[in-house]
Amino acid sequence: MDSISQIVLGAAVGEAVLGKKIGNRAMLWGAIAGTIPDLDVVSNLWLSEVEGLAAHRGISHSIFFSIIGAFVIGYAVHWIYQSKFHYQIAIAARSLLFLALGVGGVYVSTVEGFRLLPMLLTLAVLAGGYFFIKQRYFHHRIEKPNASRTDWILLFFLGLFTHPILDCFTVYGTQLFAPFSNYRVAWATISVADPLYTIPFLACLIIASFYNRESRFRSIINWIGIGWSILYLSFTVLNKQSIISTFSKDFTAQGIEYQELLVSPTILNNVLWHGVAKTDTSVIFGKYSWFDSDDRIQTFNLPTGDNLIASYSDDPTLQTLKWFSDGFYHVLQRGDTLQFNDMRYGKFLDNKDDPANFIFKFDLVDREGILEMLDAQGGPPPGEETSFMGDLVDRIRGIE
Repeated sequence: MDSISQIVLGAAVGEAVLGKKIGNRAMLWGAIAGTIPDLDVVSNLWLSEVEGLAAHRGISHSIFFSIIGAFVIGYAVHWIYQSKFHYQIAIAARSLLFLALGVGGVYVSTVEGFRLLPMLLTLAVLAGGYFFIKQRYFHHRIEKPNASRTDWILLFFLGLFTHPILDCFTVYGTQLFAPFSNYRVAWATISVADPLYTIPFLACLIIASFYNRESRFRSIINWIGIGWSILYLSFTVLNKQSIISTFSKDFTAQGIEYQELLVSPTILNNVLWHGVAKTDTSVIFGKYSWFDSDDRIQTFNLPTGDNLIASYSDDPTLQTLKWFSDGFYHVLQRGDTLQFNDMRYGKFLDNKDDPANFIFKFDLVDREGILEMLDAQGGPPPGEETSFMGDLVDRIRGIE
């Protein structure tokens, strides 16, 4: 799932574990725990593109890491709060936090070139946020939290463990059993970003943060948020079963024989679903929305393109991409470049014949008989985001 959803889930779990004892600091540490697994992207600094692709949602998203990490980080945080340098560490941490927010805000506002007004607005918002948080949370004396080592270990275990579990609900997949297995658990019931999941959950968390830690309502509203998370995820599981039935019946009615069928929701919703089936030589795909006028699915057929990659059968980069896409792929030739398309995500518009129309794609070039992945491209081409999102909204509404 997206970072915001993981932060909210981690913060809510932290509040459930330690909110009554340490107040909003439980949310803060829970949010940190919910963010830690995704720090595996730092490995991209020294790994190749394809190695980084394989490493993401790997060991840091495993049960093994959740257990080991909980003990290591839990012990460390407990030691920090019990040490005589607790006050100095807390002040330094706060300063670094706001410095990071300031630098990040300035960077975001000027990433496409210096823009004075956006930068000033960003700084104004950050300054306002700083003084609000300072008055709301940091005006009192910094006290050592009334939490045991076991409390901290439990908080970090649940924060670290719920992160990969949530990711398992997406189609991307999570190596939950690493380092003992590279099998990717992917239930594919929810999009990697779904506002209907995140926004109510976030609202509950924000409301809870304004109440005293001893308040019964604070605990209730936080658990309402957690309950919404569980309820919505359960709904996506049931919804997927209905969608699978729709695709399966329609493909059978069309006389389509396939080896395996995969369905997953399109980005930002659980209404429009993408289905893809694979045969020995091709992939067959289509989309279905709740708002379609009938259950008839318009299908499209693409060759896997195995003839283009036959000479690279043992190539490690190609093997990694086949593993990553779970065998649902389509390869096309663009000049000297091979474009490997992950068909689990399909196209923005199924009927549009354009290499840029594939949602998740990888460019490969031949380097003396060995394939090298140039980059991973996800989402619409730069400058065409509005057009592609408009097309997506129309398709969600049932407009072909």
